[in-house]
Amino acid sequence: MADLTAHAPRTVDEIRTQYADLTRRKRLYGGVLLALFIALMVAGFRTADDRNAGSFADGYQRIFDYPAEVLSEAAEKTAELPGHMVHFFPALIETLNIAGAATLLGAIFGILLSLLSTRGMAPWPALIPLFRRIMDICRAIPEIVIALVLIFLLGGGPVPAMIAIAVHTAGALGKLFSEVNENASLKPVEGLSSTGASWAQRMWLGVIPQVGPNYVSYALLRFEINIRASAILGFVGAGGIGYELKNSMSWGQGKYDEAAAIFVLLFATIVVVDQISGSVRDRLTHGNRKGASA
Repeated sequence: MADLTAHAPRTVDEIRTQYADLTRRKRLYGGVLLALFIALMVAGFRTADDRNAGSFADGYQRIFDYPAEVLSEAAEKTAELPGHMVHFFPALIETLNIAGAATLLGAIFGILLSLLSTRGMAPWPALIPLFRRIMDICRAIPEIVIALVLIFLLGGGPVPAMIAIAVHTAGALGKLFSEVNENASLKPVEGLSSTGASWAQRMWLGVIPQVGPNYVSYALLRFEINIRASAILGFVGAGGIGYELKNSMSWGQGKYDEAAAIFVLLFATIVVVDQISGSVRDRLTHGNRKGASA
């Protein structure tokens, strides 16, 4: 105790001096880390630029050439855009179905993995690290890699895209759900356990009612992400509107008006889904504010 009190500041001036020293040291460390980060970014950019066949210095001047071609052709064929949007609308519905099914399956497996990897809820505590590593693996592998493997095995179409997105979604939502589970009260679980309830009954009646709104909120947010992911996977033959966009862009000039129509459909869909899911998430997590204020 004598050694601790000997080094502790005794006056306000000593406390201020010590705090100023700590602040300066923190700023110094922060400045050094920032300088190292900038140096690494510059070095990495120079390496990538040297290995790039066209060189960034030569290519950035043409960065707006392709968008200009798409917009100019779309402007020339404005009257045809509504027809193209109607034509590609079924492909958009397929993309939404892929995203919705993948989100549902991923959320179900994510809930199961999260409950199996949360202390105080897991039926096999010794296996918690195993289930957490499974979620890490699901998150670490990009959807496009899983989709390419599944397309090789199953062929092209929406099923490989749905499975690939569902695997990644299970890992991502499982991690988020497990963090939500950490804040849940275990008293209902203990009460149900004392009555002889099974593990499934304890989770369904004691945990899910507490964390359900947050589960749905995260699932809706993930649904937005999965819409974009399913559109991207269309470029590798996984179906949906992404496949149509790839064809329109590959056919080159003369089909850019179709690409523009697909871009408009995707943009409008993402905006609408974002607004609806944002409103639902707000009501789930904060309740009816108008009713509360009244």
